[in-house]
Amino acid sequence: MSQQAFEFKKRVTRTLHLRYLLYLPPGYRAKANKKWPLILCLHGAGERGDDLELVKKHGPPRCIEEGTDLPFIILSPQCPAETWWGDHVDALDALLKQTVATHAVDTTRLYLTGLSMGGYGTWQFAALYPRRFAAIAPICGGGPWMMGFPQKVSVLRDVPVWVFHGAKDRVVPLAESKRMVKALKACGGNVRFTVYPEAEHDSWTQTYLNPDLYDWFLQHSLAA
Repeated sequence: MSQQAFEFKKRVTRTLHLRYLLYLPPGYRAKANKKWPLILCLHGAGERGDDLELVKKHGPPRCIEEGTDLPFIILSPQCPAETWWGDHVDALDALLKQTVATHAVDTTRLYLTGLSMGGYGTWQFAALYPRRFAAIAPICGGGPWMMGFPQKVSVLRDVPVWVFHGAKDRVVPLAESKRMVKALKACGGNVRFTVYPEAEHDSWTQTYLNPDLYDWFLQHSLAA
């Protein structure tokens, strides 16, 4: 089943607006009573704007475009130009809630991942909602220091986390992920850390092509 383009708007004290891609897994419509796990994917800075084709360049959206079937509902919003994921946490929250309300989502199996700017966004959004996600996978990101990271990462000590980074990354230094992993380990967090010795900034392609990541997600669920 191909990805489809949608727009999301909801009126609160202001209008929240995000464009996004939504992927429904094979068998979704045929299995009316089945609840499906959902992955929220946050792209990097290069995919910002108002052209949803950019979101298909990397990560799960790229895998889907190249013919990979994944057993998840996959929600891939687009960050508007010249902004950051931290500017849109209310919109992400509302979009995720609406998707859960209107689709057959297993709310005990919500997962969060992102690359580069989206890796930072993954840490930040998960820390704001630490009891929402069954597992998270930030890739070549780090913690936004203005929000008290990495100390604030202690709120994620009960969330399974798998961190990925390239050892030769010159855009987001490996030290950014190391700080977060060290802080999580210090508070007893459940964290895995994969460093690709030869990878530069693109540590996401091999990560998202690896079936082990998706199997790892499915191993984790929240208490019903």
